[in-house]
Amino acid sequence: MKNILIVIDDIEFKYFEFNQLVTNFWFVWEYLRRDNKVYITLKNKLFQRKNIPYAYVFETHIQNDDIIKEEKPSIKCLNDFNTIFFRPDPPVDIDYINASYILSYTNKDVFIINNPSSIREKNEKLYVNEFPNLAPDNVVSADEKIIKEFLFNKKEIIIKPTNRCFGSGVFYLNDKDKNINSILSSATNKFTTQVMVQEYLPQIANGDKRLIYICGKIFEYCVKKVASNDDFKFNEHNSNTLKFAQLTQEEKLIEEQVKDKFEQDGIYLAGLDVIDGKIIEINITSPCFFIKEINEIFKINFEKIIIDKIESYSNARSAMLLATK
Repeated sequence: MKNILIVIDDIEFKYFEFNQLVTNFWFVWEYLRRDNKVYITLKNKLFQRKNIPYAYVFETHIQNDDIIKEEKPSIKCLNDFNTIFFRPDPPVDIDYINASYILSYTNKDVFIINNPSSIREKNEKLYVNEFPNLAPDNVVSADEKIIKEFLFNKKEIIIKPTNRCFGSGVFYLNDKDKNINSILSSATNKFTTQVMVQEYLPQIANGDKRLIYICGKIFEYCVKKVASNDDFKFNEHNSNTLKFAQLTQEEKLIEEQVKDKFEQDGIYLAGLDVIDGKIIEINITSPCFFIKEINEIFKINFEKIIIDKIESYSNARSAMLLATK
């Protein structure tokens, strides 16, 4: 039996029930099914006494095919856990960063997913540039001249804030738009805040694929996320916007190109959004794995496959650390 801690998002804590659209709940469910002790907490419930990290944690249980949590928290040292998942949703603001600092004081024997220092250093939008041959052409800037030059060169662009999620604040813009100045000013907070500006990939009209990376492996099970509500991007999680998808031969080769860097950076769980063989974003904070939909499409129990993979990696890691002592 292991002690598992999952740092979840505030909204998940507020409405704590087995919502099958939420990846974290599947993790809690599967670990509990394996007779582990599973606790949840929030990033603002982490704290330190000198150099020792702690948290107010809430133990979870399965009851009547649902997940419940204890109403009263207990205090536990983070060093007493075998595995800690750090999975609050962005924005990666100062509260997020401060929580990651506390996690960084945890003993190296504890398997933290993902490495808190990499969460601080590896921006989800900019991380694609660690793999320039896989990334769309892009610039990162707050400068009006640089962005406009890129726009008029590419004709069509996508503008993304660097610290948000679920498509929030993302714009499509073409060089014929009548509102170029106002859109760019709004997106960059009057040209003071850097944004990621990517070339527009026309195949986004057919959706982007979510490739699921876990502990060195990109799984064959994936979904295509398609736009809804007359938008150009996926922004609504439902059965109408998630479709069956298969990896192309080109996409299968991505695993070999990213896994060494991910391992070096301590990125064990990631969601890679791919269009036409290009990675447009690497989700490393709280990647959604669309477990409910994958289970229905592929007729599998993907939560079991995921936790099997994590546990296999964790056990091998523990054995390696023990051998070096």
